[in-house]
Amino acid sequence: MTHILIVEDELEIRKMVCFALTNAGYEVSEAENSHQAQKLLPDKRPDLIIVDWMLPDISGVKLIRKIRQREVNQQTPIIMLTARSEEEDKVSGLDAGADDYMTKPVSIRELLARIKALLRRSQNYENILKIANLHLNETAHTLHIDKQLVAMGYTEFNLLKFFMSHPNRVYSRTQLLNFVWGENVFVEERTVDVHILRLRKILKTYKVDKILQTVRGVGYRFSVELNDV
Repeated sequence: MTHILIVEDELEIRKMVCFALTNAGYEVSEAENSHQAQKLLPDKRPDLIIVDWMLPDISGVKLIRKIRQREVNQQTPIIMLTARSEEEDKVSGLDAGADDYMTKPVSIRELLARIKALLRRSQNYENILKIANLHLNETAHTLHIDKQLVAMGYTEFNLLKFFMSHPNRVYSRTQLLNFVWGENVFVEERTVDVHILRLRKILKTYKVDKILQTVRGVGYRFSVELNDV
C-alpha cells in the first residue's frame, strides 16, 4: 500500500487531509512538527511527503532540505502546503526540493489529483531497474536475470534493489543497515554479511556474483565496471 507522510501543525487541516487520504486508499502517517517527521522517516519510508511551510520548530523549507540530504529520500515526491502565495515563496519551496506547491485553503480533490500525478511520475521513474542482464521490477517485486525469473527472499530483494539504485558506490555495513533495514532497527552488523552471502549465492547461480564486490576494510559495492577488490 502506498504510504504518505503529512507534516502539518494545524490539527484540523492535518486530520482533514489524513481522513481524505485514508478514504482514497493510502496508508497515512502524521507529524505535527519537523522533529516528529524526522523520527518517522527511517521506519515509515513514505512514498510521498506533504509538508506545511509554517512548522513550530523549523520551517518546512528547512525540513525539506534535511529530507533531501537523506539518500533514501532524494527521489521521494514532496508537496509543500502553505498560506504564502507570493511567487518568491513558491520559488523558495521548489528550490529547497519540493516537487509541487499548493496554497491554503487546500482543495482535497486537487490535492489527490496532484498526489496521483506525482506518484505516477515517481513510479514510472523507479519502476524498472536495469543493470547488465539484471532486470528488477520494484512494483511487481520480481527479478529477472537473462529473462529468467529469480526466486529470492524479501531482504535479499531489498538489498539488491538498494545496490542497483546506487551502483558504483561503496557502502559500509552500518550504512546498509540504515538504508535497507531502517535506522531504528537494531540488528548486528554481521546480519549484513549473512544476507550478502545469500545474495551472492543467488547471483552465482546465474554467473553474475562478481557484480557484488567486497571492498576490504570498508564495505560492499555493486558494479559491473570494476573487478573484485
